[in-house]
Amino acid sequence: MRTIGTSGTVGSAKLCAQRLPAIGAIHQFVPWDSPRFIGRFLDHWRPDLALFTESDLWPNMILMSSERRIPLILVNGKLSERSFNRWRYAPATIAAMLRRFDLCLAQSPANADRYRDLGAPHIVTTGNLKLDVPEPPAEHDSLRALQSAVGERTTIAAASTHAGEETALIETHRRLRRSFPRLLTLIAPRHPNRGPGIADMARSAGLAATLRSQGRLPDSKDEIYVVDTLGELGLVYRLAPIVFVGGSLASHGGQNPVEPIKLGAAVLHGPHVWNFAEIYSALDAAHGAEQVTDVAKLTVRMGAWLTDAAERMKVVTAARATVARLAGALDRTLAALEPYFMQVRLGHRNRHA
Repeated sequence: MRTIGTSGTVGSAKLCAQRLPAIGAIHQFVPWDSPRFIGRFLDHWRPDLALFTESDLWPNMILMSSERRIPLILVNGKLSERSFNRWRYAPATIAAMLRRFDLCLAQSPANADRYRDLGAPHIVTTGNLKLDVPEPPAEHDSLRALQSAVGERTTIAAASTHAGEETALIETHRRLRRSFPRLLTLIAPRHPNRGPGIADMARSAGLAATLRSQGRLPDSKDEIYVVDTLGELGLVYRLAPIVFVGGSLASHGGQNPVEPIKLGAAVLHGPHVWNFAEIYSALDAAHGAEQVTDVAKLTVRMGAWLTDAAERMKVVTAARATVARLAGALDRTLAALEPYFMQVRLGHRNRHA
């Protein structure tokens, strides 16, 4: 039995190449959602089961797969309040798609209610799979080399940043270095191709900057180290005790805070976190993360946590407890999928008997 995984970007394809097992799993770019291309895709692969993730609903893929009697399951389903309200203006369209799903596994009761209101017939709340992600990997030699280059310097980080957020981090660095003269800020942009522009912004602000994509390590004079490479957030999270998680000052809905938390970083974020609303709400309520809204608040909070390690560790401890309490979605999801996997296995045995 083979697993075919699809994605839509070059970056995601590179990550799939790194992380998918070498045997039994194949990555392919998702075809354009038109009947011609979807038909060719389905004719070639002849899938026994189709899993759709989160809110990734492609109408022709759904309808044509259903017409071929392929069981459809929505995994880690989410539907923001904004998307829910938009779909309410086209109730027949969304209901026609959702009714094709044999099962909808929702991230939370709120998401389950939205799918139910829009017409999904079979819904189970399994929780958010992104709470069960393992610690991101870090290549051993790369980590040791970077740790050696950083040494005892005070280090902070910003991960998965979007345009505009790097400006805030650069200004935060300028303000903090008055109190922490050997400060090093790691910036890992969401889109690595933006790295050279970020380094130019830092230099324009009077800060020495270097790019990881050029094969360089930060030297004693560098103040901004731009990690403009794919799959290396594990390095960043292992080096910085404080991480600002991006996409949240810029209005992009925020990125996943679980990985830095699992590696012991205290997390800061902006107000725009609707992509992970339940997670951030639980973290903030437990004092396991903190929201900042501008450069001044970002500077104050980072400075306070750098100065008071005990207070920072209270935040980390609360965050880890919150993540542990909310975890378990992977086991619940696999349990819900097992009858479908069993049916696929039986079908393969019967065909090869």
